Amino acid sequence: MNMTDIRPSPIAGTWYPRNPDILRQSIDAQLLAAEIPPLQGEVLGVVAPHAGHRYSGDVAAHAFKCFEGLEPEIVVVVSPLHSHYPGDVFTTEHDAYSTPLGEIPVDLELLDLLNERIRGHIVFKKIRQDSEHSLEIELPFLQRVLPHPFRLLPLMILNQTSSIAETLGQVIAQLLKGKSSLFVASSDLSHFYPAVVAREYDEAFLSRIEAFDPEGVVNAEREGVGFACGRGAIATVLWAARQLGADQVKLLRYAHSGDVTGDHHSVVGYGSALIYKAKIS
Repeated sequence: MNMTDIRPSPIAGTWYPRNPDILRQSIDAQLLAAEIPPLQGEVLGVVAPHAGHRYSGDVAAHAFKCFEGLEPEIVVVVSPLHSHYPGDVFTTEHDAYSTPLGEIPVDLELLDLLNERIRGHIVFKKIRQDSEHSLEIELPFLQRVLPHPFRLLPLMILNQTSSIAETLGQVIAQLLKGKSSLFVASSDLSHFYPAVVAREYDEAFLSRIEAFDPEGVVNAEREGVGFACGRGAIATVLWAARQLGADQVKLLRYAHSGDVTGDHHSVVGYGSALIYKAKIS
């Protein structure tokens, strides 16, 4: 692929291995170890965590294993934006993302159409050389499970309100109708609670995802029942997937950082889930 403007990776070598062979072997081992139930229905998307591969790669692998054998034209990755810029939703100004496993072209035409549709409702901006890890961290998994070339629609949400998420999700679904596509909602769960407390919060939050309740997902933190840094990203994907026919969510895996570090006094929670359309018998 000969792209003229590539987003360089700011996290290769820290959040995941920079050496392509080591990265490939690490991801493949996590995918091989992941055990998922038989998939009954049409896969539309997943929820996956976005910590370093050492910490949440096992949980993420359970989500991305659901994509094996699929050949989407477009993959929409929706994540939170952890930096602050003026605006609501952001995307890259580059033509492609780069990881040690190669380059992924951005669907620039689809981004322009999205911008046209949401203008006046959502402040949508492009940024260069962003440092956002939560979107990029998912890309090497996609590169391993989707061997056929695909175009990326990268979206980073700063204003994680229900109105933004619902509008964005509905417009994305309209643009993707009739196209072969998959969604990835990137989010971790609770941060820095003792493991026992974290699990209680995380189970409550995951139950809202499993109930296919995007409004409940966005409101969980305000109601004090659960937390997720990418709540708006999850809700956006749920609303978009529902518009495209999804009607079920299945939880796949839960863990927290203490399972890796051994420190259960202050952990970050990770969950993965499958979003799909059940087969009609």
